[in-house]
Amino acid sequence: RCVEAFYIYFHAGRVEEPYVSITKKRQMPKDGYSEEIEKEVGQAEGKLCTHRSAFSRASVIQAFLGSAPQLTLQLYICVLQQEVTVARSIFMVLSLLSIVYGALRCNILAIRIKYDDYDVRVKPAAYLCIFLWRSFEIATRVTVLVLFGSVLRIWVFLVVLLNFLGFCFYPWVLFWRSKSPFPENIEKELTRVGTTIVLCLLTFLYAGINMFCWSAVHVELSDPDLISKSQNWYRMTVYYIVRLMENAFLLLMWYIYRTDFYLYVCAPMLVLQLLIGYCMGIFFMMVFYQFCHPCKKLFSSSISEALLSCFKLLYFICQHHKSALLTGKVAVKSPENTDEARGSSKIDSLNRSIHQSVSSNA
Repeated sequence: RCVEAFYIYFHAGRVEEPYVSITKKRQMPKDGYSEEIEKEVGQAEGKLCTHRSAFSRASVIQAFLGSAPQLTLQLYICVLQQEVTVARSIFMVLSLLSIVYGALRCNILAIRIKYDDYDVRVKPAAYLCIFLWRSFEIATRVTVLVLFGSVLRIWVFLVVLLNFLGFCFYPWVLFWRSKSPFPENIEKELTRVGTTIVLCLLTFLYAGINMFCWSAVHVELSDPDLISKSQNWYRMTVYYIVRLMENAFLLLMWYIYRTDFYLYVCAPMLVLQLLIGYCMGIFFMMVFYQFCHPCKKLFSSSISEALLSCFKLLYFICQHHKSALLTGKVAVKSPENTDEARGSSKIDSLNRSIHQSVSSNA
């Protein structure tokens, strides 16, 4: 692909192309209106776009199936050896940049796939927000896994396995619940077994991405494009809340079971820094979706409105739980109150009978 892309690029424009294709893209709506623009695309430009899309997907695969395990392993070795060499630090920085770049390309791919009918232009501020969001999120996640694995080496395999299997089978569970027919139009040359292998590899990559950060591309096997094009704020909110709770729990376990190896480390400060770092990643994510997203005008609701509705839902659930507890307490206390009322009525009737007997004797 690289050789062909360079060959097409340097020979473009020298020979007149036999035909061109016309693509129609819509602009972002301005004042409620969006114009449709026609553009001629030649064979060379179309092939270069195809290669660029393939390179983007390859960078995502390389980042999360190659660089992410490499970064985790190198950081784990640094923790065990209590030193960070120059060569290892360079490799860790390169691995982190590779993962962040793969996550950034994943975000851009998700935007272009979801809004394929529009002419999407990503501004530098959006790239900066995505870079900071993914850097804080991935760096803190890898550090939390390494710290937990350094003190509880067996249990970290259980945590990784549960995360991986959960995200790997989640698209299949949704596909089974939707009762949709098995997708047959992925490739014409593929048999049913080959299609199943491709779908398994796709969910494998999806699980690998979600192990370290939020996947901007949501796999939906019942969709013809295999990708969900709807913006689900609730799924994103639940993911980050659960992931933050998981990171806090893993850090708590590390803090409880840490050995004398960490005597020269301020453990509370480190825990606080990691939690703040992950919250910083969430903050830049919210800034991106609220202000810097290239298609924010197409959102039916902003992320601030979605978060407000989530908080209202949590508040309603808490209030309902409190009212249920109060109702249970009242139901428990009511028999006692009836017994007390019966006892007081008996005492009143006894006093009346004594009073009547005394008056009759008088």
